[in-house]
Amino acid sequence: MLVVGSIISILFIFLVATLLLKKFYPHAVLLLAGLFMLIIAEFIGSDLPALKNETGWSGFDLFRYIKESFGKTNAGVGLMIMAIGGFVAYIDKIGASDALVNLAMKPLSLLKKYPHLTTVAVLPIGQLLFVCIPSAAGLSLLLMASIFPILLKLGVSRISAVSVITACTAFGIGPASAITASATQIAQVDSIHYFVTQQLPLMLPMCVVLMVTYYFVNRYFDSKIEISKTEEKYIEKSGFKAPAIYAIIPILPLLLLIVFSDLFQFFKSPIVLDTTTAMFISLFVALIFEIIRTKKLKTVLESLAVFWNGMGNIFKTVVTLIIAADIFAKGLIALGFIDGLIDASQNIGLGAIGISLVMVIMIFLASMLMGSGNASFFAFAPLVPKIAAKFGIQTTTMILPMNFAASMGRTVSPVAGVIIATSEIAGVSTIEIVKRNIIPLVVALVFLLTYHFI
Repeated sequence: MLVVGSIISILFIFLVATLLLKKFYPHAVLLLAGLFMLIIAEFIGSDLPALKNETGWSGFDLFRYIKESFGKTNAGVGLMIMAIGGFVAYIDKIGASDALVNLAMKPLSLLKKYPHLTTVAVLPIGQLLFVCIPSAAGLSLLLMASIFPILLKLGVSRISAVSVITACTAFGIGPASAITASATQIAQVDSIHYFVTQQLPLMLPMCVVLMVTYYFVNRYFDSKIEISKTEEKYIEKSGFKAPAIYAIIPILPLLLLIVFSDLFQFFKSPIVLDTTTAMFISLFVALIFEIIRTKKLKTVLESLAVFWNGMGNIFKTVVTLIIAADIFAKGLIALGFIDGLIDASQNIGLGAIGISLVMVIMIFLASMLMGSGNASFFAFAPLVPKIAAKFGIQTTTMILPMNFAASMGRTVSPVAGVIIATSEIAGVSTIEIVKRNIIPLVVALVFLLTYHFI
C-alpha cells in the first residue's frame, strides 16, 4: 500500500507542477490536489492526519481540515505575515522605504570608477535591505528607481544591472520574511535566534560567493555586447521625498526584536518581543513620525487604512497559499509520500544528508517552476519534522537550506513576479535575466549544499 500511495503522490506532484507551469491559480491547484489525495488515501485505507474535532463523517472531515488549517494559521504565522505585509505597505506609502534605500546606496558612490565592482557591491547592501523590506518585487522596484540609472551611467549594461538587483532578493531571511516565519514555526524555534545563529552565518559566505560569481559572469557577458551610457529615467517618481530620519522606520522592527530578545539581557527583568508585536509598535512609531511631519492628524489617521489593506492583500495571497499548501502537504503525508521517500532513501543508502539534498534541490526546482519561493516552501516544509525525526537530526538542519533554496529558485524563474516587474522596467526579456542569474545561483546552491552538509 505504501508503494501505491507513493506512486500516486508523485503523479500528483508532477500534475501540480504541470498546472503551475501553465499558470493555473496556485492556491486552487494545491488545495484541490490536497483534497483529492486525502480522498484517495481514504479509499486505499491509509491513515489520515488527525483532526482536533471530527464531524462524524469522512466526507465532511475533508472540509474540516480546511477549517482547522485556517484557524491554526490565522492565529499564528498568518497574523504575523499579515502584520509584516501591512507594515511594508505603510512604510512604502509614507516614503520610509525610499529613504532607507537612498541612504544605503550612498556608499556606492565611492566605487563609481569601477562599474563592475559597484554592481556587485549592490548585493550585500541590497540583501541587508531585503531583511528590513521583505518584499522581493517591492525592494527590486525601489532599487530600479534608485540604483539602476546610476549603474547605467557608469557604463554597466541594463541586463547586468537588473540581474544583480534581482539577486538582492535571493536570500529570504530575517524575522520579517514570510519563509522565516513559517520555518521557525515548523522548527519551533525563536525567529531572532534562528536569524542570528542559523541564517546569518550561512548568508554571509554565500553573499561573497554570489558577489565573486556575478562579477566574472557579468563582466564576461558585458564584454560581448556594446554598452551605451544613458540617463533615461525608468520609473516616474512623485516629487515627495521623505526626510532622511524616516530610514530608521523600516529597520525598527529588526532593532526591537534584537534588543528585546533572549539573545541579549539588557534589562534586569527580561523583556521579549515577538515579530507581530514589533510590527505593531513600529507602525505606531511611523504614525507619530507622520503626525509630526504633516501636522494633519485626520489625514494620518486615515492613512492607517493602507496598513489594513496591506494586511488584507497578504491574507488573500500569502496566508491563503499557506493554508492551501498545508492541505497539499496533508495529502502527501496521508498517501505515504514521506514514508516512501524515507524508505527509498534508506534502501539506496542516502541517509540524512542524502534525503536533505533531495529536499533542497526539490524546493529549488519547485520555486523555479512556480515562480514563488513561498509556494514551494509552504508546500514541502511541513514534511520536514517527520523526516528529521526518522533520521534523528534536528529540524533546522534540513529546513535552513530549504529556506535559502526556496528564495534562490525564485530568482531564476522567468515567471516570478520580481523578474517580470524588473524586466519590464529595464526593457529586457525575463529569459535574459534568468540566463544571467542561473550560473551565480547554481554556484551558490552548490556552495550551500557543500558548506552546510559537508
